[in-house]
Amino acid sequence: MSDLRQDPILNHWVIVAAGRSQRPGAFIASPPFDPRLPCPFCEGHEDETPHEVLAFRHVAGETDRPRWRVRVVPNKFPAIENCGGARPVEGDFYHRLDGCGAHEVIIESPRHLASTSDLSSAELTEVFLAWQMRLAFWKRDARMAYGQLFKNVGQAAGASLEHAHSQLLVIPRVPNVVAAEIAAAHDYFQRRGVCPFCDMIRAELALGQRIVAETPHHLSFVPFAARLPFETWILPKSHAGHYEETPRPHLEDLAAIVRSVIRRLEAAVGRCAYNYVLHTTPFAATAATHYHWHLEIVPAMVKTAGFELGSGWFINPVAPEDSARLMREQAD
Repeated sequence: MSDLRQDPILNHWVIVAAGRSQRPGAFIASPPFDPRLPCPFCEGHEDETPHEVLAFRHVAGETDRPRWRVRVVPNKFPAIENCGGARPVEGDFYHRLDGCGAHEVIIESPRHLASTSDLSSAELTEVFLAWQMRLAFWKRDARMAYGQLFKNVGQAAGASLEHAHSQLLVIPRVPNVVAAEIAAAHDYFQRRGVCPFCDMIRAELALGQRIVAETPHHLSFVPFAARLPFETWILPKSHAGHYEETPRPHLEDLAAIVRSVIRRLEAAVGRCAYNYVLHTTPFAATAATHYHWHLEIVPAMVKTAGFELGSGWFINPVAPEDSARLMREQAD
């Protein structure tokens, strides 16, 4: 029996069709990386990356040398580069903007690890601290509007290297998805006087059936209108608009719950490929009473095809309640 569900914030629709999980090829596997390939992110290969812009080290004062814990470098093959101003080039019909921004890689461990679950909570806390510091750095650049932090794990999720790393793209415009979320959240706030994400947290805590894990400061759950199997969101339980303003103890709590969710996911379905993305308030916004930063974890287990391209709707072959239950039942 299919179930049509509407996202309570963006109002898009999802078809939950559990019967499709039985069809041939319903789920995809991510091909393994070739273990013989050299890795420029491993300790001792610092000369194979651009010069670091941030590093947490055992010995202070050294640069581009071993004995580091987390290291941030410009992407060797950037999608966008820091060059000049974001000058708009207007046309009668088409519009474009001079490329201006930054593309950085956060190398999450000197050891050759593949998944977030391979990191300790302390190591992941430092990764999230590096995220904060780089967002705070670029927030001071008046040309920049938004910093998109994301992580790709596995070839099916778009990773070109196996070594655990995340990325930051700093851009002169707010991304469409985030802008649409903010606009919809503002509309909700205007009508009801409360942040819709705070309402979502209250609803999920009351129902309980889609919760995956909970810590003192964060809640993880499979959203009611999850687009894909095992999609999981993590939000601070208290209202917070800017990720970069998160207190250090809360970053430790965030690391614990992210690691818990990934470990539960991998226990439920195996070492699958996955992405996670951070949605936070744009740089220029000083207050965010209606918007709540959150992390979206999305396993790369199914392919999108003609219907999704034509309609903008997703077909999810696993009910969100089943995804949450399977992960909740796993030992952390």
